[in-house]
Amino acid sequence: MDILKKAGHYALIALKEYGIAIAFLLTCGIMTILTPVFISPRNIFNIIRQVSMLGIIAVGSTFVILSAEIDLSVGSVVALSGVIAAGLQVNNGMGTFLATLIPLLISLTLGLGMGFVITKTNVHSFIVTLGMLSIARGLALIYTGGYPISGLNSSFNAIGGGMVGPVPIPVIIYTGVIIIAYFFLSQTTFGKYIYAIGGNKEAVRLAAIPVDLYKTIVFGISGLTSGIAGVILAARVNSGQPTAGMGWELDVIASVIIGGTSLFGGRGGVIGTVIGSLFLGVLRNGLNLLNVSPFYQQVFIGLLIVIAVIIDKFRK
Repeated sequence: MDILKKAGHYALIALKEYGIAIAFLLTCGIMTILTPVFISPRNIFNIIRQVSMLGIIAVGSTFVILSAEIDLSVGSVVALSGVIAAGLQVNNGMGTFLATLIPLLISLTLGLGMGFVITKTNVHSFIVTLGMLSIARGLALIYTGGYPISGLNSSFNAIGGGMVGPVPIPVIIYTGVIIIAYFFLSQTTFGKYIYAIGGNKEAVRLAAIPVDLYKTIVFGISGLTSGIAGVILAARVNSGQPTAGMGWELDVIASVIIGGTSLFGGRGGVIGTVIGSLFLGVLRNGLNLLNVSPFYQQVFIGLLIVIAVIIDKFRK
């Protein structure tokens, strides 16, 4: 009986610590059996390329959720960043460097602005970022008149469709974002404060740590990563789409929560988010190969989010 109890105890620990990784591997195995084309190198690269944009945003959102906040504006900021990058090239004749840098700075500024409003007015981030979701989408539609902006530079298009050897450039950018984010969260005082703020904000404030500053910065990070994804998307499809990124906030939040980051803050990390993003990417790709309707996929993803939050609640 003692052996069985110990085995059960260790099994629970394994599920708690590596549950999403186990689920990811099982899903890959099941999809390979159901549709052998799933494991082909071409499809694997396609999955990673598709995941890279959402994954970049999810890494930024990890900082926000770790601090016990939420950002619903990410999809709209993606659209705004993409159309500005396209418009600067087509309408203003700018080169690739400035047409990439300016939308990133605008996205960063929007994120910092949301953080400033949230911390100084004490309005919940759900409300402020919901407002920015509408504002950024409206600005994208105003800027374009509701129409896509096409005809971008070939050097700019390489950001979304180019390769370095066998590796797509978006994947390289995604990898760089992961490494930088992991370093800051795990190896710096900044990362320790983010975890502490999510765990007990008032205790951190009483320790004379500038909570408002750190919260503002995490929203800036989220805005910046959304801008990066928007530039990559515009480069990949060779146009700035004012309707791009609709509904992405759902997949981003799902990636972070399914990856083990607590919606209540203070627990989780980048590696879990990466696995969560890959898990959703594999799941969507496999369901598409099996000709499952996107409508059912949305229901399934929604259920996964609810289940992940319930599990997190019990763990907490």
